[in-house]
Amino acid sequence: MSTPHQAGAKALLRPLVALVLLTLSACSTQQDVQPSLRPTDAARLGLQATAPTVVPDQLAPWWQAYGDEQLNQLVAQALLDNPTVQVAQTRLQRVRAQETYTRGADKPGLQATAEVDRQHFSERGMYPPPIAGNTLTTGTLQLESSWELDLFGRHRAELAGAIGQTRAVQADLQAARLLLSSQVARLYVQLARWQAQRGLAQRTLSQRDEMLGLIRQRVQAGLDTTVELRQGEGALPDARLQIEVMDEQIALSRHALAVLTGQAPQALDQLNAPLDKVHALPAPGSIPVDLLARRADVMAALWRAEAAGHQVDAARAMFYPNVDLVSYGGFNAIGLDQLLKAGSLQWGLMPAIHLPLFDADRRRANLQGKVAEQDAALASYNQTVLQAVQEVADQLSSAQSIARQRKEQQAAQHSAEAAYSLAQARYRAGLGTYLVVLNAESMVLSQRRAAIDLQARTLDAQLGLVRALGGSLQTDPLNGDRS
Repeated sequence: MSTPHQAGAKALLRPLVALVLLTLSACSTQQDVQPSLRPTDAARLGLQATAPTVVPDQLAPWWQAYGDEQLNQLVAQALLDNPTVQVAQTRLQRVRAQETYTRGADKPGLQATAEVDRQHFSERGMYPPPIAGNTLTTGTLQLESSWELDLFGRHRAELAGAIGQTRAVQADLQAARLLLSSQVARLYVQLARWQAQRGLAQRTLSQRDEMLGLIRQRVQAGLDTTVELRQGEGALPDARLQIEVMDEQIALSRHALAVLTGQAPQALDQLNAPLDKVHALPAPGSIPVDLLARRADVMAALWRAEAAGHQVDAARAMFYPNVDLVSYGGFNAIGLDQLLKAGSLQWGLMPAIHLPLFDADRRRANLQGKVAEQDAALASYNQTVLQAVQEVADQLSSAQSIARQRKEQQAAQHSAEAAYSLAQARYRAGLGTYLVVLNAESMVLSQRRAAIDLQARTLDAQLGLVRALGGSLQTDPLNGDRS
């Protein structure tokens, strides 16, 4: 026969056993909801599985390595005043505030309450005389505390997810800064290319004007015909047309640069960008594969996938009980003159356990939604990695091909310049026709334009490679690791 003490212990154990059984039952109803995707295998793509690190608050000034102070100023102004970066900064502020809010979810809360209630009590209500039938003032002054015990890790998972989202948005900000700085640099190179082409076209116009004067002299001397004269005259409008086309492209490039730096389109109408002042960096002997893993958009996608995984953990924890501790202590009295007396003291402690048993599958649907979001985040991460690998491969191939093209172009230009000099000498000596001079000049102009284009493409391909690698061509502090 059990003692009263044993009977009391058994009475306390019964609800605990029932709670454990309900918890196990709830747990079993959600184990079949699992993500269907996995992160892409880095080794399969020739990469190292490098864990992401915290992104610095400021972008490393990789553009300074090109040695153009004017470019440095434009990039610095763009990073400060561009609206796209400003929007990304406000998004970071918002998710940091959300992270701070989430951090307080599993901490005890404390609030003070002061209430005054003027009430007429019913004669036939729950209160006996002399309260019944009278109009009295009730006062309450107390402290209340509440604490939800995070026994199953829901709040910890939510906080980890919030931290991941903050890191992802911080990486987004760096990706936006990198994209903006590379756009400014590439537009600057494009402007320099068009201005160099315009200088070449202007020299061509002067050269053709000189040749036209020589033709007129030869026509007056009876050494050339009107045919050569009309050919020489027709070459001038063509040269002026090319200059006008280049002036249009120069204006558009200046407008684009002005807008990127947060200015009115006409603010940089006097900007000149000498192509020779932008010094290309030495081509790296090898590309460290961990640079790609540190690319801001890759890190952002990975952190979002991890944050989505934490949100799944939080959704799973909702299948387990919530344990709350609520307490209060203070004064309550009918009549404000009695409020602060010792007899008006009240206090209470209310522990509670909550486990929804039937919710029309809302918890399960919430879990399925979070798992779907995790799959979407993983798919986005895999696509980002594949795109990053392709961008690096494309820029490397372009850089290598442009280097070979420049070598062949230089040989072709050398031959064209020699042929043009010989054609001019023969024409002045009366041994050749002007048509031969025009043909030779066309070849020279074509090669000079090609030289400028390839010089600009060399810089553009390197700028594209810098962006594809996350803002660096190497692992030393020159370009990548300064904060």
